[in-house]
Amino acid sequence: MNTIISQQPLSAPHLLAEGIFSPSRADTNYTTHSMAASNRKRKASEEPSDNERMSTSPSVSPSISGRLLPHPLHRNIKRTRTGTGAVGTPLALPRLLETLSADSMRELLQNICDRHPSLQSEIASMAPRPSVDSALTVLSRYEQSFREAFPLGNRHTSDYAYNRVRTHLLALIDAVREFTPHFLPPHETQDSLSLAYLDAVTHMIHRLPDWDTFQHRRHKNEAYDEIAQAWASVLRAAAKRAGGFHLSFGGWDQKLLDHSRSSAGKMEAAAQELKLAQGLHHHMAAGQGMNTSSSSSADASVGDERASIRQQLFSGTYGHGLGVGQGRW
Repeated sequence: MNTIISQQPLSAPHLLAEGIFSPSRADTNYTTHSMAASNRKRKASEEPSDNERMSTSPSVSPSISGRLLPHPLHRNIKRTRTGTGAVGTPLALPRLLETLSADSMRELLQNICDRHPSLQSEIASMAPRPSVDSALTVLSRYEQSFREAFPLGNRHTSDYAYNRVRTHLLALIDAVREFTPHFLPPHETQDSLSLAYLDAVTHMIHRLPDWDTFQHRRHKNEAYDEIAQAWASVLRAAAKRAGGFHLSFGGWDQKLLDHSRSSAGKMEAAAQELKLAQGLHHHMAAGQGMNTSSSSSADASVGDERASIRQQLFSGTYGHGLGVGQGRW
């Protein structure tokens, strides 16, 4: 029995399976040409989608052919121009000073003087001179703070009240002690301003409490002594300049005597200086009166002598006893 052997070479099984189940290269080319032809048949106005464009483009990698790419965002975003916009800057010094309160200004100047002590004299020389009203306004604030510090329901002269207000009391007394020399001669040349300040400050000292404890009273007693010396210095200067006559004219002599009585004799130094000023005034007034009377007597005698000479001339007897007018003609 003859066996017919195929002349075709045997192929490997996996090659046979590939040939059966895998599409051939020709089929793949045919499919590609068919898709290209169908795409050309579309209308000219219809644009292919991004997926189709990616799938038909030969330059796109197959690994990203099915990936969706984001659409570009077309939004109108206004860009800020560099170099032309508003730029933040510190406030100018004149405008900055306008925003400061009086307390902030004082604190600022004090801090500057503390850091630069050489500026203290310059600032003091450039600052306007404080008036009597401005100084008394500051002292009134200190006195008001002292009054408001008293505890409620307690006697104002008790030790408990003293301990509560001691800080404010010392602040008031220190302010008076530092303001007073500014209004004394020779720095202050107007006696009326000096006396007006001293009169108001002396009333403040009268209003201080007379504490129950003797040791606590030393603050008020010392204030009386210092203000009495201030009165005395002003009275001495006034007596030298004008003989003390304007003290009576302004009523300052009576005001000082009232202060001396209110202080229970603690301003005796000022009262004694007032008596000296008044005594000088009376002495000068008496001297002026004596000079006036002597000059009046001299004028009267001269007038009498002139009248006698005139009478002798009229009667022809002038010079007979002295040999005047006797001679030959």
